[in-house]
Formats: sequence, structure tokens, C-alpha cells
Amino acid sequence: MKELAELLKMKNLKVTPQRLAIFHMLCNTTEHPSAESIYKSLESLHPTMSLATVYKTLDALKKVDLVQELNVGEDSFRYDAKIHCHPHVICIHCHEVQDLDTDILSDVRERIAHTTEFELVSEKLYFYGICPSCKSIEK
Repeated sequence: MKELAELLKMKNLKVTPQRLAIFHMLCNTTEHPSAESIYKSLESLHPTMSLATVYKTLDALKKVDLVQELNVGEDSFRYDAKIHCHPHVICIHCHEVQDLDTDILSDVRERIAHTTEFELVSEKLYFYGICPSCKSIEK
């Protein structure tokens, strides 16, 4: 937690128990939670924290590049503390989101930059499909 507090300070964000809890949760999960699921998971530990606080904290963390916001085609955004560019795979049934290893697409960025002559600064790449759990239910 001390390291997370230092990161918040380095980004000129006030260190509060709520911010630490939200940031800690995001740094220690691979689930890509929504604001609502973050709120529900922290509600028992922080009963005075509101959903509005979660949204404001996520917005503050996003603005200083400590988390990234993912638009995976639902009614709400998902959040990821892995801020480096990396692709995601998303289940169209249960909406599970998983990180993909960037080595899978290592040549793509260079090829796109070369072909288009763009100086690429970032990318967001989503693959959609049916996860193994949902496939087994369908059978």
C-alpha cells in the first residue's frame, strides 16, 4: 500500500483511504471491473464510500495515467491498472475481459506505422468471441 500511496503523491493526487482502496483493488485484479463492481466489492470495507466517489476516483486516476478506461461495448466502462498498451479479448456472452500477451501482436504496430506513415502514440485493440466457460454451457 505504501508504494501505491507514493504513486498517488507523485501524480499530485491526495492520498485518501478510498483512493488507496480503489487503486489497490485495480492493481491486484485481472478482472477489469466496472465502477459498479468496484463499489460493490469495497462496500463492506468502506461503508461510507459512495458510487460517486468511485467514479470521481477512477476519473482522477485515469487523468494522471494510473489506470486505463476500457470501452468493451457494455453500458459502462471497465478499468485496468495495466496502463501500457495491450490487447484484450472479450466474451460476447458473459462480458469477461482478459489481457492478451503483447508478443502475439508484436509486428502489427510496426507494420501499421510503416504502412500508414503515422507516428503511432497508442492503440486499443479488442477481440470479441465466446469464452471457454460460455462455450461449454452452449454445448
